[in-house]
Amino acid sequence: TERAVAVAGGIIGGILLFVLIGITACLLWKKFCHLLSYEKLTSPVKTTNANAIFQDQSTSEIQLKSTSRSRSVPFIVPPTLHGRDWINLTNEEQVQEDSDPHMIPQSGPRSSFHSLAGAYVVGTINPELYKFPEDKSETDFPEGNIGRLWFSIEYEQESERLLVSLIKVRKLQPPADSCSPFVKIYLLPDERSYLQSKTKRKTLNPQFDENFVFQVSSKMLLQRTLKFLVYHVDKQKKHHLLGQVIFPLKNETLTDDNKLVIWRDLEKENLEPPSDYGDIQFSLSYNDYLGRLTVVVLRARGLKLQEESHAVSVYVKVSLMNHNKFIKSKKTAAVLGSPNPVYNETFSFKTDQTELDTASLSLSVLQSIKGEKTQLLGRVVVGPFMYTRGKELEHWNEMINKPKELVKRWHALCHST
Repeated sequence: TERAVAVAGGIIGGILLFVLIGITACLLWKKFCHLLSYEKLTSPVKTTNANAIFQDQSTSEIQLKSTSRSRSVPFIVPPTLHGRDWINLTNEEQVQEDSDPHMIPQSGPRSSFHSLAGAYVVGTINPELYKFPEDKSETDFPEGNIGRLWFSIEYEQESERLLVSLIKVRKLQPPADSCSPFVKIYLLPDERSYLQSKTKRKTLNPQFDENFVFQVSSKMLLQRTLKFLVYHVDKQKKHHLLGQVIFPLKNETLTDDNKLVIWRDLEKENLEPPSDYGDIQFSLSYNDYLGRLTVVVLRARGLKLQEESHAVSVYVKVSLMNHNKFIKSKKTAAVLGSPNPVYNETFSFKTDQTELDTASLSLSVLQSIKGEKTQLLGRVVVGPFMYTRGKELEHWNEMINKPKELVKRWHALCHST
């Protein structure tokens, strides 16, 4: 029995020793494999593929060649995409095959390619592509431009004050070499009072940064129009008008928290005396592709009103005719009590190009007083040779010769039908 016990103990001890040796060997093998994988990761990456993307290089230190160093940000491919096929372009640049066009890097400066924690650099981000677009209002001036004016407007509801900030003027065209400009600001229809800026000496690009306040009720605000007159003072202290800007407020949303910054090109003032019944200014344009005739009613001046009061409203009726037959008409909003109303309203009519030789436009300026009939103040017709002559015919022909362009002109009003 003692021998049997000894034999059994020896067998059990041998088995336990064998198990212990096996466990120890397993742990040593795992540790050895781990060391091998770590060395393989940090060793130079090599491949037997003829189109391999790396040359033999040491990645113990990740660095870029100083001669090809770029400020651009490297763009890398994660390890999950390492199985892609690549084409060798140069010694340092690679690009993916056309099988996946979304992974093709854009052309531009590239940094050297290295292994960054198992990821491959395939391109760079060009910071120039993410810049905000430049403001071209100070660089793009149309041919024949006589200057451009910047201003801002804001309305305080509680105090009923219109705040106007005169910012700057650029590219003035003075009559002499030197220019000392200033600006007068009117709130039409009141043309007897105005606010004036300081005079800027010897500059074609004055910077004003001045604030002005007009007291006007919220009910009358949308009936008002801002008028800016830019003058030049010569050495004899004489004032020369360089240009003007007319800005109606009726289409603007003016609140305490809504400050609008606006720029407008200067226009030359019509120095001709008003005609007997006044004048009207409007633009014509024809889009031959859409078959659309567009009329922009801008303003009128020198109207002979029955009485200048807020009870009098003046509006313009635009009618399209064909062979002297009425087709369609549209009306502007009414402006109260002004012989020089400003509208800036656009109307479009559907007109085939073949109808331009027989169609015409009639613009009638009408006065309305409460309790009385509407009165015609003046009228003008523009159209082809069949109906018009002189300036009206020239305006129509210029519109046809310049498709899709707005052609602007003044016309004298008359009472003839």
